[in-house]
Amino acid sequence: QANVAESGGGSVQVGGSLRLSCAADRSLYLDNCIAWFRQAPGKEREMVATIPTGAGSAYYTDSVKGRFVISQDLAKNMVYLQMTSLKPEDTAMYYCAATSEACARARGTLHLFQFWGQGTQVTVSS
Repeated sequence: QANVAESGGGSVQVGGSLRLSCAADRSLYLDNCIAWFRQAPGKEREMVATIPTGAGSAYYTDSVKGRFVISQDLAKNMVYLQMTSLKPEDTAMYYCAATSEACARARGTLHLFQFWGQGTQVTVSS
């Protein structure tokens, strides 16, 4: 069982910034897809962003485009989610997940992501 672990959540005011970090086993960085999901109370878990560990581009859900940036540091086995201009509706538990599927196929399909972290809470207050 590969390990995935998130960190970096916290409480910020509207317009603030946070950077989430995802540490994953090296085995997950071989032509896989890493994603950030989030789940707000009473809502379904939704995909926020994906990044292929090989060639390819990042993908963002419309609500975070221009505000969030997903990046990776393969040397450190880390994936990051830089969040800026945060809004109250960004409040959620954020999860890092990994899959051996290509991002284009796995995007938005939770059950294709085999490895999940425990989540880190992000709270944005006005």
